[in-house]
Amino acid sequence: MSTNKSRSRAAKHKIPAIRLADPFYEREIERYESPLPSREYILQLLTEAGCPVEADALAEQLHITDDERELFQRRLGAMQRDGQLMLNRKRLLCLPDKLDLIKGRVEGHPDGFGFVAPDEGGDDLFLSPKEMHRVLHGDKVLVRVAGFDRRGRREAKIVEVLEHVNQFVVGRYYLEEGIGFLIAENRRINQDILVPAGNAGAAQPGQVVTVEIVAQPGAHSEAIGRVTEVLGSYTGPGMEIEIALRKHDLPYVFPPEVEKQAAALPNKVLKKDMAGREDIRHLPMVTIDGETARDFDDAVYCEPLGRSGFRLVVAIADVSHYVKPHDALDTEGYERGNSVYFPRRVIPMLPEALSNGLCSLNPQVDRLSMVCDMQVSSTGSIKEYRFYPAVIFSHARLTYNQVWDWLSGAVKPDAGQAELMPHLQALDKLFRTLLKARAKRGAIDFGSTETQMQFDDDGKIKAIVPVIRNDAHRIIEECMLAANVCASDYLHVNEQPALFRVHEGPTPEKLAALRGFMAEFGLDLTGGDKPHAKDYAALLEKIKDRPDHGLLQTVMLRSLKQAVYSPDNKGHFGLAYEAYTHFTSPIRRYPDLLVHRGIKAVLKGEKLPGKGLAEVGVHCSLTERRADDATRDVDAWLKTYFMQDRIGDEYDGTVSAVTSFGMFVAIDDIFIEGLVHVSELGQDYFHYDQAKHMMLGERTGKRYRLGDRVRIKVMRADIETSKIDFALVETVESADDAADTSFVAKKKSGRTKAGGHRK
Repeated sequence: MSTNKSRSRAAKHKIPAIRLADPFYEREIERYESPLPSREYILQLLTEAGCPVEADALAEQLHITDDERELFQRRLGAMQRDGQLMLNRKRLLCLPDKLDLIKGRVEGHPDGFGFVAPDEGGDDLFLSPKEMHRVLHGDKVLVRVAGFDRRGRREAKIVEVLEHVNQFVVGRYYLEEGIGFLIAENRRINQDILVPAGNAGAAQPGQVVTVEIVAQPGAHSEAIGRVTEVLGSYTGPGMEIEIALRKHDLPYVFPPEVEKQAAALPNKVLKKDMAGREDIRHLPMVTIDGETARDFDDAVYCEPLGRSGFRLVVAIADVSHYVKPHDALDTEGYERGNSVYFPRRVIPMLPEALSNGLCSLNPQVDRLSMVCDMQVSSTGSIKEYRFYPAVIFSHARLTYNQVWDWLSGAVKPDAGQAELMPHLQALDKLFRTLLKARAKRGAIDFGSTETQMQFDDDGKIKAIVPVIRNDAHRIIEECMLAANVCASDYLHVNEQPALFRVHEGPTPEKLAALRGFMAEFGLDLTGGDKPHAKDYAALLEKIKDRPDHGLLQTVMLRSLKQAVYSPDNKGHFGLAYEAYTHFTSPIRRYPDLLVHRGIKAVLKGEKLPGKGLAEVGVHCSLTERRADDATRDVDAWLKTYFMQDRIGDEYDGTVSAVTSFGMFVAIDDIFIEGLVHVSELGQDYFHYDQAKHMMLGERTGKRYRLGDRVRIKVMRADIETSKIDFALVETVESADDAADTSFVAKKKSGRTKAGGHRK
C-alpha cells in the first residue's frame, strides 16, 4: 500500500502522531483495518523508558481506545508468551534483556533434574529437581542465572513459564491406596501426573493410556490429567508402536479433509493429465526395490552410447501434480515431513491413494513422473542432463536379489523378462563407471551392518539377521545420487531458491579430538584445518584391513555433523558434492516435493519465492529426527523384549560406546546393545576419558576402550525402560592389543607406516 493511501487511512481513523511514528506502521495498516502499535515499536518505547512500565500507562501513551483495549492486551500477552516481555512482581512490563533473563527450552532428565537450552545458543543451564517440579520436558521458560552447582555448571532459576507445550502424555496408569497417577513413557517427564478418580474413565491399573493435561504443574502443585484414550496392555501386539506414535507426537491419523481430497482423486492416470508431457512409455523402465516394498517412487532405464558413455533415465513419481501448495494434502504432508518406517508398520506422509496408488510406479500401468534424463560419460561424469514431465509405463517390478541373481549368473530370467537383461547389464556397467568416479571424487563410504527383524505370529522378534547388500542395491543408489546432483545443479544454475541437503565437515573441536585420537595409533588425517572428504576416504582406505578398523571408523564417523535441510547451499561433505538436494522420494519426503515444484517452476520460466524456506528446512530436519527417535524407541523395546528370555546367557561382543557411567556392548550375531555399568567393571575407581573413548582404572590401570572385544552375561532386560544390563565376564581382546598386533605384523613385513602403536 502506498504511503499516501496509508496517510489517508490514518487521517480517516484519526491515528495519534505517536503511533504514526511506529516504523512498522505501514505493515500494520496493511494487515489490519484498525492497526495496533507493532511489537517492535512497543519494545522500542519500553527501551526508551529505561524502566519497568505499567501496562495502562503504556496504553495511555499510545492513545489506545476502549475499543482497542482488549486487542492491545492480547498483543501484550502474546509478547509475554514469546518471551519478548514479562511482568515483574509489581505487574509492571519489563524487558527480559534488561533483567539479564534467558529464554530457552526445558530438557528434562530421567533422574529428576533438567537443563535449559538457551534459544540464542550457548551452554545449557542446570535446573535442580525443585525447579523442574514447576515444568515438564519441552516447556519454554525465562530463567536467570542463580549461581553454579557443585560441578561448576551455571544453575538457573525459573522466572516465568512462557509456554506449557505438553497437552497429551502417554504412559502407564497406576492406582495406589486410592490415588491414581500416570508414569510417562517419555522418561524425560520425571514427574508423576495425578489422575483423580473421576478422570480415570475405564482405565485399569497397569494399562497404557493417554492423558490430557488439565492442570499444569506449579511450584507447589502436581500436574493433573484426564484419561482420553486407553491403549491396553503394555505387552500387547503392536503396543510399542502405539506408544512411540504418541510419545513423539507423530501424526498417524489423516484429518477428514485430507481423506476427502485423497478419495476424490482418480484411481488411474487420466488422458487430460498427460497433456504437455513427453511420452516415454516405450522405454522398458523398471523399478528395483526390496521384497517387502509397497511404494515405488523411482524407475530406471539405461542404454549404452558406445564411446560416448551411457544414457540414464531416472523417473520419479510426479507427486506435485496431485499435491498443490497449501491444499489439505500439502498441509498434512508438511506437518508429517516424512514417512516413518517401523518394523511391520509404515506411517505414510501421504494417504495410500497416493503413496501406494497414483504416485507409486506400479508395473503395467501408466504413471505421471518427473524425469531426469542424463548422458553419463565413459569416465562417470554427467555431460548433459534434462528435466521434463513425462508419462511412463513400468515394464516390471523387480527386487534387488532378483536383479543380482540375474547379473551374477546365479539364475536366468524367464522368457518373459529376458528382454530386460540388456538394459540391466547396461545399468551394471554404468554403476561400475559411477563407482570409479565416486572414488576419484573422494566420497566417504562408511561400512555398516544393517539388520532386519524377523517376527513370530505374536508380533515379537524371533531373530535379528543382517541385511546382505548386493550390487543391485548400489546400482539404484548411484542412479539416485546422479539424479539428485542434477536437480541441485539445475536449481542452483537457474537461481531458484530450494532446500539443499547440507552436510558440513567437522568442527575445529571435533577435528582436533579426532586427530589426537588417531595420533595414538600412528595415523593422521590429512587436509589441514579444513579436510576434504577425500582425506577421510584416504584414511578409511588405509585402515580397512586393520583389526581395529571398527574402532577407528566409529570415531571418524562421530566427528562429522548430522545432515540437515537448508536453503543455504553449503555442500555435502560426506558425498563430496558441492551441491546436493533430495529429488528422488517425494512420496515420503516433503523436501523432495518442494524440489519438484522448484524444477517445474524453472521449466515454466517462473520463480518460486524463497521466503520461509529456512523455517521449512528446520521443520523438516526436526521431523526427520523425530522419526529416527521414534523408530529407535520401537527397536529398543522389541530388542529388550527379545532379551527377556536370555537372562544369564553369555555372549561375545564389541564395546560400541563409552560413557561416564559405563560402556555399551554390541553382541555379535544378534546385533543388540546393552550397558555394562561402571560398577561392573571391577574393584577400582574408573575415570572416563572422553577424548580417548576410554574408561581407565585408577588403581589397576585397567582400560576399557571403544572397540574392545569382551564377553558379557545378560543380567537384566527391563521392558518398561527398554534397558538391557550386562555384566562383564572377561576381556577377549582390547583395541590397543589389536593395534599392537597389527603393528608387529606389519613391522615384520616392512610396512610400519600404516600400522598402529601404543604410547
